[in-house]
Amino acid sequence: MDRRTTRTSLRVRGYHLDGYGHVNNARYLEFLEEGRWAYFDDRPELSRRLQRGDVAFVAVNINIDYCAAAVAGDDLEIDSRICALGRRSARMAQQIHRQGDGALVSRATITFVLLDVAANRAIPIEDELRDLLAALVIE
Repeated sequence: MDRRTTRTSLRVRGYHLDGYGHVNNARYLEFLEEGRWAYFDDRPELSRRLQRGDVAFVAVNINIDYCAAAVAGDDLEIDSRICALGRRSARMAQQIHRQGDGALVSRATITFVLLDVAANRAIPIEDELRDLLAALVIE
């Protein structure tokens, strides 16, 4: 696996399920968020910059394709990578696969902006943060 990608594992639990016995669609947002947190945890230089508190990545658009059902007891892997870096936004691509058979369960693209926390507005992605992100892009 490319060092610019992070793989996160989790097990589907009963509380993730809907009335049909498979993972509720809204739970995938939580699974994907877990993958994004792990992505930043794996990159201390990026995490340190974001933990200063003056800027934050904020999701502004999420597109999810549901490809196969996941059920209680399934072990899932979430692969996360930065797939595009623009002047004012970045995109992360994520895929969820079932361990064992490798079935693609879901794929998503999340668009982020960089938020100036004090001003509460989006700002350009520049300087040190841009350099850190640019080195991570896998198109």
